[in-house]
Amino acid sequence: MKINHVYLLLFLFTSSVIAQNFQGVATYKSHRKVNLKMDNKEMSDEMQKQIQEQLRKQFQQEYTLTFNRHESIYKQEEKLDAPNPVQSGITIKVSQGSDILYKNIKDGRFSNKSEIYGKVFLIKDTLTNRKWELVNETKNIGNYTCFKAIFKDEYTTETFTQEGKIEKITKPRTTTVWYTPQIPINNGPAQYYGLPGLILEMNDGDLTLVCTKIVLNPEEEIEIVEPTKGKVVSQKEFDDIQEKKSNEMMEQFKTKKGRHADGDRVMIRVGG
Repeated sequence: MKINHVYLLLFLFTSSVIAQNFQGVATYKSHRKVNLKMDNKEMSDEMQKQIQEQLRKQFQQEYTLTFNRHESIYKQEEKLDAPNPVQSGITIKVSQGSDILYKNIKDGRFSNKSEIYGKVFLIKDTLTNRKWELVNETKNIGNYTCFKAIFKDEYTTETFTQEGKIEKITKPRTTTVWYTPQIPINNGPAQYYGLPGLILEMNDGDLTLVCTKIVLNPEEEIEIVEPTKGKVVSQKEFDDIQEKKSNEMMEQFKTKKGRHADGDRVMIRVGG
């Protein structure tokens, strides 16, 4: 029954705040597990370790969520890459995430400006209404009391088989988040939302996002502008385009790999 008392206290706190013109900026940092498989038997263990370390650092990014009660902008912060050449001379650059993700919680829609293969797309679609399971657990993140919620679904990934064919694999996934009713908006990083408080931490097994800084009601008023540039497509249309381009690149890799007998080409699979 202790958790109910905490909810009551937080409800009394948030009730006095929610009527205000509530806005803020939350900063998140990402970490991703790297499940690295090398299809090149001639690559040394040391080289594989160096590549895995580069991948790990590439996935350490910083994002900001600029929000008010009903809208938000989520984007990756740009950073200068420090020189980090490996002894093998291999340099890895990972491009991830969208340029700008706009969410309108009130209208249940989003606009996602994303660039792939040199072309800018504007994905416009409805937000996914996840059925969260609220869990009777709490923990503190910074100065905020957070509550646990989980969501179970499946995802499909593609990989190369030993025969060089593209194979689709469907796997179960459990996403765990921690949200705080002390910040009374049902929003969060990326496409996550739908809980009675801002999501401060998310983990889906491979990717972790943790809020490291929050500025509420800054002195300078926040302006949230929905992106407008790019070829307008639905989420399904964008996924189909991305899958087609990805398959084309994988086929090109197989063709080029077959032409080189000196083992100078490497195929890297990250998390499938």
